[in-house]
Amino acid sequence: MTRKQKKVLLRIIVAAILVTAFHFVELTGLPSLLLYLIPYLIIGYDILRKAILGIVHGEVFDENFLMAVATIGAIGLGEYSEGVAVMLFYQIGELFQSYAVGKSRQNIAALMDIRPDYASIEKDGETIQVDPGEVEPGTIILIRPGEKIPLDGVIVEGSSTINTSALTGESIPKDAQSGDEVISGCVNMTGLLKVRTTKGFGESTVSKILDLVENSSMKKSRSENFISKFARIYTPAVCYSAVALAILPPLVRMCMQMPPDWGTWVFRALTFLVISCPCALVISIPLSFFGGIGAASKCGVLVKGSNYLEALSEAGYVVFDKTGTLTEGVFRVKNVFVRENIAKQLQADGQDAQTYILEAAALAESYSSHPISKSLREACKKDLERERVTDIEEISGHGVTAKIDGKEAAVGNARLMNKLQIDFVQCHEPGTIVYVALEGEYIGYILIADVLKDNAAAAIAALKKTGIRKTVMLTGDSRAVAESVGASLGLDEIHSELLPADKVMRVESLLEEKTPKEKLIFVGDGINDAPVLTRADIGVAMGALGSDAAIEAADVVLMDDDPMKIALAIQVSRECLRIVYQNIVFALAVKVLCLILGALGIANMWIAIFADVGVMVLAVLNATRTLYTGKYIQKTE
Repeated sequence: MTRKQKKVLLRIIVAAILVTAFHFVELTGLPSLLLYLIPYLIIGYDILRKAILGIVHGEVFDENFLMAVATIGAIGLGEYSEGVAVMLFYQIGELFQSYAVGKSRQNIAALMDIRPDYASIEKDGETIQVDPGEVEPGTIILIRPGEKIPLDGVIVEGSSTINTSALTGESIPKDAQSGDEVISGCVNMTGLLKVRTTKGFGESTVSKILDLVENSSMKKSRSENFISKFARIYTPAVCYSAVALAILPPLVRMCMQMPPDWGTWVFRALTFLVISCPCALVISIPLSFFGGIGAASKCGVLVKGSNYLEALSEAGYVVFDKTGTLTEGVFRVKNVFVRENIAKQLQADGQDAQTYILEAAALAESYSSHPISKSLREACKKDLERERVTDIEEISGHGVTAKIDGKEAAVGNARLMNKLQIDFVQCHEPGTIVYVALEGEYIGYILIADVLKDNAAAAIAALKKTGIRKTVMLTGDSRAVAESVGASLGLDEIHSELLPADKVMRVESLLEEKTPKEKLIFVGDGINDAPVLTRADIGVAMGALGSDAAIEAADVVLMDDDPMKIALAIQVSRECLRIVYQNIVFALAVKVLCLILGALGIANMWIAIFADVGVMVLAVLNATRTLYTGKYIQKTE
């Protein structure tokens, strides 16, 4: 409990003791009024102050104004204990709501704990601690056991076990050694590491995550916007209704030659005001979404706003990229084919034909970060002399052209061969085919196969179980590979050999195909997926291995690249929305019933207190259940 909450609690206790004691003091008139004003001002001075400031700033109709008018009116009518009690219970409800919001923020605060306090660097033979924001890319930093990794980088010395739970929600640590990439926000558990930083703090993983979470509350859901608009119309309406209830019946009674009974109708109007306060909706709805975002974050799913959390509940189509999304993105060379005449020439020169073609392909791709390029370099198993390569040109969706030892080389797919008008023999084996040509002559191909993610098939099954109507895969890979992957995963639709622009067109076609109420999710990880992520209703990026551009363009980020988390995010979203709708229906039903009873004089001030504070407490309690939805869903699966 915060210091502010403790002060409010102390005021509540003091006011409750005083009002209880004064209730048994047999005083009337001015002495009794003065006694009751003591606990009233102790518990309500801040509400009165906010009400006055609201009037001054032109924001009259809010809950502070309603409470101030109702309680002052009750005291003015001689209902001292009721007036103080309304303010007392209202503050109890506010305290409870403040505590619940604080609890929700602790979920986010746990994620915020990934923020590093310092980075250790060596200077003049000594280890010093500096602000992470001062560390330039390329700097060697030291990370001791138990310390947070402050910046993204590559291990240059040492091995250790890394705890990634703060980012991914996974409790199992991962082993890391020299040459492995590490991301900021994780914790080094066992060994001393020396890491060469690859990004500044502003561009690091931890900085981007914190920025996403801190700004998530800025993007409101339709439900939140509806409640805000509703409150702006509803509150003035009930205020005017209360005025009408206080004035019109007495005037009608006077016209009918009956006593006006002003006190009774004014008290009913004040009761009406207390009942009408929309606290339960205004507080519980944003709290539900905030809790849902926090619950998803604890499971390694970052949702950039409550509007996206709400949209996830309406998902009907899920469209996947293949490489790095449904597959590991770990490519391995399975076969190397060299044309017979080329192989004989190379053998005559004393060269191994397969090694020659692998080296040529690896050199041409030596400056690329694409997983296929990496697999070619690994398969080559030679120290590549990059100075042999010049005039490199990467053609998106086709491959690479370059000069190797002055010779024109082309390494890529069938589209590249056709583009360069090179005669070649097309291979139809399942896998990624990399064709190689030198000096305009086709010399052979390399067959590379990707590895499916362990739980990719289970992820597709889980999505269908949640009610997703269609699962689709879009890939630039060959038709044979795409159909092989699609069949093994149980996808509904497969589209292959697509360029980045083709993927956008396919997504637009699917957007037209689905019903207006359904949302389309696109899941990708590469920089070429950024346009599609932006075009989809909801873009989901693989955060751990995904590119910065994809993460920036996405609405939801999966921190551990686990496609199973997509179904989890949808379930968290739907549970959150279910709780939101429960609160809306419950709060409005109780309010309407009590308002009718209040207008008829059946409901007294104590029923009004329940209709306001009681309903708010129950709605907030229900809203806090969203904090635990993610873990609950994971346990029940």
